[in-house]
Amino acid sequence: MEYKQWYMEYKIHKNRPGLLGDIASMLGMLEVNILTINGVEGKTRGMLLETSDDEKIMLMGEMLKKVDNITVTALRTPRLVDRLAVRHGRYIDRDSDDRKTFRFTRDELGLLVDFLGELFKREGNQVIGLRGMPRVGKTESIIAGSVCAMKRWTFVSSTLLRQTVRSQLAEDELNPHNVFIIDGIVSTIRSNEKHYNLLQNVMAMPSTKVIEHPDIFVRESEYTFDDFDIIIELRNTPNEEILYESFTTSYSEDL
Repeated sequence: MEYKQWYMEYKIHKNRPGLLGDIASMLGMLEVNILTINGVEGKTRGMLLETSDDEKIMLMGEMLKKVDNITVTALRTPRLVDRLAVRHGRYIDRDSDDRKTFRFTRDELGLLVDFLGELFKREGNQVIGLRGMPRVGKTESIIAGSVCAMKRWTFVSSTLLRQTVRSQLAEDELNPHNVFIIDGIVSTIRSNEKHYNLLQNVMAMPSTKVIEHPDIFVRESEYTFDDFDIIIELRNTPNEEILYESFTTSYSEDL
């Protein structure tokens, strides 16, 4: 008997006393387990469910259509964003035009770290771009996400403590299970031939790469945005503009 997880979300029109109890009782009679439940952004509630019979989920969805106080807005195999919504009580802001772009603000660092941690647990090749102004928490979030995923992180280039440009990595640092952190400005504006050869080797590895300042990285290298699986934007405030011209000059002043 194989159990499968489902994500159910419904909007509440009238939050009458006993509404949640009635829904929970219905699930109980169908022998559908509630793994997690949380309010998601106002009058919306999300549930992570588990059952060994998919037909029961379909039946439940049809029954809930007859309940006037709620409208079921999602009933599907849970996505990563669904699990995080139930866990944190809010959805990640996602670009409506470019669905691979996710937006966070600094007061959502906990959600961002959790999101990165779940991404880093995935095996195989993935390239993640991270946009943001200086000192907004980009590198710190990557490191914290690596800790959550129980992965070692390896700096290929960085400005966390000082401008670092690696020309070689030790054997244990080249482990494909590591999370490779690349500063897109440092690796292009400050790049030398040895570093760029290392960068190409890392990019070809079946591993997770996180590239800060992906726009400059794409502009100054042969890589394109098609090489990225996910783009993350981190801002101090929702309306903050990410303007590279205001801080890229400091990277090349000492060349």
